[in-house]
Amino acid sequence: MKLLYVLLYVTLFGLINARPDRSNFKQQKATCGYESCHPTSNDLLNVHLVPHSHDDVGWLKTLDQYYYGSRTSTQRAGVQYILDSVVDELLKDPKRRFVYVESAFFEKWWLEQDEERREDVKQLVNEGRLEFAGGAWSMNDEASVHYHSIVDQLTWGLRFLNDTFGECGRPRAGWQIDPFGHSRELANLWAVAGFDGLLLVRIDHQDKKRRTSEKECEMIWRGSDDIGAPSDLLTGVLFNHYSPPPGFCFDVLCSDDPIIDDVNSPDYNVDQMVEKFLEFVKNQADSYKTNNIILTMGDDFYYQNALMWYKNMDKLIKYVNERHNEVKLIYSTPSCYIKSLHDSNTTWPTKQDDFFPYGSDSHSFWTGYFTSRPTLKYYERRGNNMLQACKQLQSMTNPSDESGLRSLRSAMGVMQHHDAITGTEKQHVAYDYARILEAGIQDCLKVSQNAINKLMATSEEISMQLCKLNETECSISENSNSYILTFYNPLGYEVSDIVRIPSIGKIASIRNATGALLEHWIQPLTDDLKNRKKIIKSNATHELIFEVKNIPALGFKSYYIDNKGLSNDDDGVQKTEQSYESRDIENEFIKVNLDSNTGLVSSISFTDNGVTTDFPLSQEMLYYEGADKSGERASGAYVFRPKTEDPISFNRPVNRFLTSDIVSEVHQHFSNWTTQIIRTYRGQKHVEIEWTVGPIPIEDKTGKEVITRFSTDFKTDSSFYTDSSGRQMLKRILNKRPTWEVELDEPVSGNYYPVVSMMSIKDNASKRELYLITDRAQGGSSLKDGQLELMVHRRLLKDDGFGVGEALDESENGIGLVARGTHYLVIGNSDQETPPLIYSRQLALKKLLQPIILISDAEKIPFSQWINNNNVYGGIIAKLPDNVHLLTLEPWKEGSILLRLEHYFQKTDDPNNLSKSVTVDLEEFLSGFTISSIKEVTLPANQFSNEAKRLNWKSSEIIAENFNEIYNKQCSSNRNSVNYCMLDSKRAFTHMIRNQSSNIDSRNTKEIRITLNAMEIKSFVIEAVPKHL
Repeated sequence: MKLLYVLLYVTLFGLINARPDRSNFKQQKATCGYESCHPTSNDLLNVHLVPHSHDDVGWLKTLDQYYYGSRTSTQRAGVQYILDSVVDELLKDPKRRFVYVESAFFEKWWLEQDEERREDVKQLVNEGRLEFAGGAWSMNDEASVHYHSIVDQLTWGLRFLNDTFGECGRPRAGWQIDPFGHSRELANLWAVAGFDGLLLVRIDHQDKKRRTSEKECEMIWRGSDDIGAPSDLLTGVLFNHYSPPPGFCFDVLCSDDPIIDDVNSPDYNVDQMVEKFLEFVKNQADSYKTNNIILTMGDDFYYQNALMWYKNMDKLIKYVNERHNEVKLIYSTPSCYIKSLHDSNTTWPTKQDDFFPYGSDSHSFWTGYFTSRPTLKYYERRGNNMLQACKQLQSMTNPSDESGLRSLRSAMGVMQHHDAITGTEKQHVAYDYARILEAGIQDCLKVSQNAINKLMATSEEISMQLCKLNETECSISENSNSYILTFYNPLGYEVSDIVRIPSIGKIASIRNATGALLEHWIQPLTDDLKNRKKIIKSNATHELIFEVKNIPALGFKSYYIDNKGLSNDDDGVQKTEQSYESRDIENEFIKVNLDSNTGLVSSISFTDNGVTTDFPLSQEMLYYEGADKSGERASGAYVFRPKTEDPISFNRPVNRFLTSDIVSEVHQHFSNWTTQIIRTYRGQKHVEIEWTVGPIPIEDKTGKEVITRFSTDFKTDSSFYTDSSGRQMLKRILNKRPTWEVELDEPVSGNYYPVVSMMSIKDNASKRELYLITDRAQGGSSLKDGQLELMVHRRLLKDDGFGVGEALDESENGIGLVARGTHYLVIGNSDQETPPLIYSRQLALKKLLQPIILISDAEKIPFSQWINNNNVYGGIIAKLPDNVHLLTLEPWKEGSILLRLEHYFQKTDDPNNLSKSVTVDLEEFLSGFTISSIKEVTLPANQFSNEAKRLNWKSSEIIAENFNEIYNKQCSSNRNSVNYCMLDSKRAFTHMIRNQSSNIDSRNTKEIRITLNAMEIKSFVIEAVPKHL
């Protein structure tokens, strides 16, 4: 049956900056929140009907296609019709409720409404009839996302809700119902953001079976051992996915019968429907601890005709409540359900690990998406790099104007969606994500260009561009005789870096801000890369290599490169020596030894304080063949399922060695579609491994999944460690789960975990440690003692059957996709001067927020003109302590700035030094600003921290202070026992928000000091003006 969708009020209202300011955090006279919840009964089974629509911000269709409802042959889904229809139905009856999640869609719809419609919606929100859950820009993934971007997109979504609806728009419940597994760090972030609880769906099928049988579907989840009780979050696992009970889907997209209550109708079915409903309800109630259960009345893009839903739910509530005195059926919301759990005064079980990996059945582990679409994952990571720099530069030059930031803030919010960064979308949607991200980056480039020109005090505007350095492509450096390179450092401390710029082989002179010449090197591209350049039409034949030293914190340095009229001996140029004769790769700290027979790495030697330690280690590239047998689960965008447990090796690599004073490297050619470069740079204590994979061949009709594997002689007791969303490290044990006895029919994919930032293995007896740092999210594991592997690229020919409906077969320029990336290897002893863990945390942060490299054509900018600019800038902030990271500096509202500082070490990382609490004087740190007020706010900046309150909960267990220590250990409370485990004597939720706020409206003091404990983040809204303006 065709539906006629009528849009009643469609008027476009300005840009986001025209939103009304609903007076920051002020409570309106309203009955929203818990006051709006329908009453429950202590004596009855309370059934909470939660109407909702799960609206993906892109998946089978693009964001715009989903919003407008186009491309109906792919999926009948139109978000604008959902919101139109739901609002109409909510206005008809004050008892009705609805929950909405994705701010990206809601804002798009809101801007089209006229003032009368907006007032209606505000009334619904103020009365708690329309509730926002989660409220971030999108419902983010939890495996492939970095916590920087989680915080940003949560903040961006909640800011819209706060600006538009005030306190009543603030979500109290997290609603992560579709991500494919769940991160411990997200639980921590959601707790400190002020959420009272979290509802989710996708946990391993074995875990779900155990929890339902033992009534442990609801628990206290400790998000961080470092934060402790304030990171505890009441977490519930939904019973029936996020769908309605079977037979009770009243959507236009469903085929279930409506409730027919005309007794004269031959199709009268009230008795039948009520009994069927109660049977389901009682079955679900048997799996939960309290007399409250939640039923999700909705699914993907439901409610395009909300009348069908509410008319039938009204009848269902009426007849169940009339006919049965043991059940009470009510309209509800996620927050009202969580409040009812709180009011039950129940004592809850606890959890300290995470919900990875997610297996939906014994042969379907959703671990492939940890790596799917590797180039899009890399692009998103660089998007975050650009956004942080862009926000900082705008804060330093024109904080009252945010317009240039909007598109990249929104694009990065969209990219965190659980079908975006995951790589589980259709191909045309992936292209659209890249388009949105590119547009945002270009807008931020304009902001950065304007800001740097202002800080440089240029006489004429200098145009700036970004190079595609990961593809060794840069039009200006390849075609211009003179150009300018500007390096902006987004970190809160000074950095140095070694850079490689595409070149056409001419000898260049490089001058710094004083006019002095810099030492530099010219290195030819490999034959593999030259062939690649033919495809992307680049002129580059060489790379220019030089060191950029001491870029100031939140500052820049600019350099002038001149290729005109130079001989091979001019201006300090150094050439690279080439050889095919086997040799070691080394610098003053580290040596990579290669086996002359296999051509592979055989060991690494590391020198610390004059003492050299040898570490037997091999590294190789391999690939799994993806399962593709007809009638069985295939390896696909979501699922990793190899045909066999053992990957396939490549032939012996052909090695080519290149050495110079600054870099030593070996180029390894494994095949015409797999190569890598292993290098050590002067002055660095790590090994860089640059891999290039693709086009993955499919002529044999077999999909392939490529890995890099590192093997040592470490005794690791089947244990390894991976990061949680780029932050805390979690212990993993092969073939084991912390909370249930797992049975694995897929021993490879069932042991894969997400690696957002780094993974490691440790030999505790010998104190040896190995860390691998990634430049994007990937999947990884340790399938044998002393081993680590990371999946870098995958190309598959069959769909895995979980909805995307097409194979993961990416291509570019008519051939299979080529992916290129870098791993950073750190190895050493835990008792050395700078332990590997400390060095790795610092290195991971440097690689996450690398200097932004901006290039300008200088054909019309002579050196004599350039030298008069301010080509070095710094000093707007003071140096931060070594254990503190500047997480956020961005323009906020009405010319203020939002500042976040974080202690980025865990308390066990370096207990005697960097893990200790640290004090920062904000006025000293922000020495380049004139400050008039500082107000501490919650993590998403939608509440003053001293006003934030959360529900208190009781747990049934004492929580260990260090999960990694007690995992797989029989704990004893006896301090003299070898099995002694430190336990947190405070049961969960003794207090939830630390009210250590610094709210200062007038400056009568010269010192504003804050203290940060291990892994703690503090956020501030500051009224300040850069002194140089």
